Amino acid sequence: MHISRIDLNLFVVFEAIYSEGSITRAAKTMNLSQPALSHALGRLRELLNDPLFQRLGSNMVPTPLAHSLIGQIRTALQTLDVSVNNSRRFDPLLSSRQFTLGFRDVLESTALPKLINALQTSAPQVELASVKVERSELESELMAGSLDLAVDVLLPFPAPIRRRLISRDSMVVVARNNHPGIKKKLTLANYLKQNHVLVSSRRTGPGLEDLELSRQGHQRHIGLRCQHYFAASLVVSESDLLLTMPGKYAQLANKHLDNQIWPLPLKMPPFDVYLYWHENAENDPANCWLRELVMQCFGGIS
Repeated sequence: MHISRIDLNLFVVFEAIYSEGSITRAAKTMNLSQPALSHALGRLRELLNDPLFQRLGSNMVPTPLAHSLIGQIRTALQTLDVSVNNSRRFDPLLSSRQFTLGFRDVLESTALPKLINALQTSAPQVELASVKVERSELESELMAGSLDLAVDVLLPFPAPIRRRLISRDSMVVVARNNHPGIKKKLTLANYLKQNHVLVSSRRTGPGLEDLELSRQGHQRHIGLRCQHYFAASLVVSESDLLLTMPGKYAQLANKHLDNQIWPLPLKMPPFDVYLYWHENAENDPANCWLRELVMQCFGGIS
């Protein structure tokens, strides 16, 4: 007989009757009616093809089969109880769980150093995997649990995907020191006169800054399209191209380069970063702990 055919609650009833030696007392212990308990016992008798208990006066006496089963059933119920209760607790200091986070490369570079530093002291045995997931697959991966959290810009997910704004940034312009087109201040007119690097994972299409320029009736010239901001920063350090990118990552990527960082001379919406998780993990202690840690590493909204 396959376990899938058995209602596991019947074994809880079995253990209660065995322990109490009475259907009446077992019913009181389980806060069930006596007929309900008798019905459950009848189902288990039918499944196991054994009376399991025989009435002797006011007591229910176990059969030999019941005697042989009780030890294993109690062990199994205790193991299940411990497993369920432990799943509702999470001790980061003792846990060796692996978490999987979905990160874009810019956000990964900003958050991971702080995140790993925090893990070394608060959760030394926890393992972390940072992976790239296509945005079209984020919802399904969060729902399936193959992804614990995701960090990305604002995305149009349905209600089962929860989100929280964890960081706010502004776009800046990176140029090499002593750029001939920039003197004491970068103006929109000077910005539009220069050649630019556009960073995008797509082969074609405008960047966010191009959409805003177009909305205001302007257009810039793209001299290079590449995939990563760090590579673009290196190009800028050895050319007259300008690079528009998120300010926090600009500080990190250009830390050891001879580049200047200027305010973008164009009004744009802020570069908002969100933390995403599935509603199934809303109250999961481990997921709650990790969400708080990620939010701390992003340093809040500024």
